[in-house]
Order: sequence, then C-alpha cells, then structure tokens
Amino acid sequence: MADKPAAEQIDDIIAGLDDWRGETLTRLRSLINKADPALVEEVKWKMPSRPEGIPVWTYNGIVCIIEPFKQAVKLTFFKGAQLTDPDKLFNARLKSRTDRAIDFRQDSPIDATAVKAMVRQAVELNKPS
Repeated sequence: MADKPAAEQIDDIIAGLDDWRGETLTRLRSLINKADPALVEEVKWKMPSRPEGIPVWTYNGIVCIIEPFKQAVKLTFFKGAQLTDPDKLFNARLKSRTDRAIDFRQDSPIDATAVKAMVRQAVELNKPS
C-alpha cells in the first residue's frame, strides 16, 4: 500500500470496512475535503496493529484524523481544545489539553454544516500568522 498515493490508500482503508464504518468514513472524508480544498490527504502511523495506517488531513500541520474502531468512527482534531464548539459536536477526548474528538456510532447523525465549519476553523488555526 505504501507505493500508492494517499487517496488510493484511504480508498483501500474504506474498502476494508464493509459496514456502516466505511460509509461513515466516506461521508466524513467528503465533508473534510469540501470544507477546504487546500487540505492534503495523507496516511500516517502504519504499524503492525494497523498496517493500513490512519487517514490524516493536513494544512501546515495536522488538522484532523479519522480512526475507525469496532464501535465508532473517531474524528479527532489535533488542536481541538482551541476550537469553539457551538454545535456541541465534541463528545470524546474532552479532558485533553490539546485535541478533541467526535465519536460517530452506527446511528449517529452527521451534521454536515457543523463538521465543515469545524474543519474550516481548524485550518485557520494552522495558517501562519
């Protein structure tokens, strides 16, 4: 998989999730990419326990990652503690000093407008001042 472009590697990760998690990751990926076309898709942290790696979106540093787990798909914002959350999306990693996350479960609704706004806000934090 390492020889493939990141977008194809993420396609492979999604293809390996033949249940609701693949659909959720696909939807979140689309929202992230639509939120800011300057974002770059990457795959990082390949290890024996997760040889396919983790989908990552960067803009002058990591903006967010998506991790599929057995019971949830976790969207983590690396500077989430600095973001405002008017729509109360964050429901995981709430005590972290740096990041915040949203756990999407099988029947969790996805507020497309709010997710895109959160991604845009995270991109702004990574812009040089």
